[in-house]
Amino acid sequence: MASHSQERPNILLVLTDDHGHWAMGCAGNGEVRTPHLDRLAATGLRFENLFCASPVCSPARASLLTGRIPSQHGVHDWIRAGDTHDVSQEPDGHGRVIEYLQRQPGYTDVLAEAGYLCGLSGKWHLGSVHRPQRGFTYWNVHAKGGGPYYRAPMVEGNRVVPAEGYVTEVITDHALAFLNEQALTDERPFYLGVHYTAPHSPWQREHHPADLWDSYHEHCPFRSVPSALQPPAWAQRISIPVKDEQTRRVYLSGYFAAITAMDAQLGRLLDWLEEHDLRSNTLVLFTSDNGMSMGHHGVFGKGNATFPMNMFDTAVKVPGIVSRPGFVPRGCICDALVSHYDIKPTLLDYVGLESPNRDLLPGRSFAQLLRGAAFRDDDEIVILDEYGPVRMIRNRYWKYVHRYPYGPHELYHLRNDPEERTNLVDCVECADHLRALRRQLQEWFLRYVDPRVDGIGEPVTGRGQIDRAGIGALGRPNFL
Repeated sequence: MASHSQERPNILLVLTDDHGHWAMGCAGNGEVRTPHLDRLAATGLRFENLFCASPVCSPARASLLTGRIPSQHGVHDWIRAGDTHDVSQEPDGHGRVIEYLQRQPGYTDVLAEAGYLCGLSGKWHLGSVHRPQRGFTYWNVHAKGGGPYYRAPMVEGNRVVPAEGYVTEVITDHALAFLNEQALTDERPFYLGVHYTAPHSPWQREHHPADLWDSYHEHCPFRSVPSALQPPAWAQRISIPVKDEQTRRVYLSGYFAAITAMDAQLGRLLDWLEEHDLRSNTLVLFTSDNGMSMGHHGVFGKGNATFPMNMFDTAVKVPGIVSRPGFVPRGCICDALVSHYDIKPTLLDYVGLESPNRDLLPGRSFAQLLRGAAFRDDDEIVILDEYGPVRMIRNRYWKYVHRYPYGPHELYHLRNDPEERTNLVDCVECADHLRALRRQLQEWFLRYVDPRVDGIGEPVTGRGQIDRAGIGALGRPNFL
């Protein structure tokens, strides 16, 4: 059986989709039912301040895997085309498959080279879905970035077929097949990515188990989520209009139901590890690709809930739980500022591997936190995000958002204004803070940007990427 004689631990990474950091019972939300996330947090370390790299799925996932910023790997918006040969699934790409992470090594490449057996079940959404990439040998993936929860499009070789059953359960079934059929019979340690589409829209009743959806719709007051807030005045476009309370309740019922249904599948994975005596030898990491506003700031969605795109904390802050009983501190809450950029160096450091091209990557390892040691996190630590020409820098006290080329720009004092309601960008008394943050943001991006795929020069609107970045000048559009 795998994992009993090895020196390196297994790794299970569970990744959700559009999951707000606020939408977990263990994070203080008493309305959404997440008993297995709460169980995971009770046996591990929960992060209060974990941030994605970009507040939309594809660039966030590319950065999580590669450790590179979007202006290094060139994925700047959600992938709208280039996934599959099936033309019916690629109306914008006409069946032309694009491997967006070609020559962009991820931490799974390093793990595979070091002897890990790597499997992926669920959402990929980084282009070509028909063959394994980035060190994976087990590859059972969703054909797109989202869609219906029943009869979801799944990949079988060069075909796209509708899945039988609820897609969250289907993804778990495939993950357990990898564990039962490959991991148990292989002496190598395993890495397994389980990438759910939950709780991404759609949220209507027909897309989720009816009894679960009804339990929220009929009995939950949804007081944990703001209501009746107005969108920001600078927003020219709102991607998901919600004009009445009935629509709000429908969307929240589906969103909460999708989370609770996903939570039950996490329980199946944890149960499997415990039943096979692998829980203490498996590092379990739970997070989401990006955050989500569900009425927060008067919008429903993530970074592209608005145009221009937003960088509200609800869009860029994500859930984060790491557990390995007997090794990772138990039942702890960490308020250190950490980023998805840090995941690649952290995982590799934790299992004793070097992160290649370390100087080219912005992340830092926080593996010492997982070992129970102290972690340097002072006022100099900053978090940076980008979404095309929109860039953000944030520390514990201040956040600055710069939109190239024209703005509007935003400055918030987070200690006094955690809800980000008062823009201080024109405040004379804040001018020194503004200049310092703007300079720090510019210097950081100058250090890491690859000029060939710099997001400043890309016409990203939040409506999707349909070709490689940096080729628009050749006469072919790359964004919508």
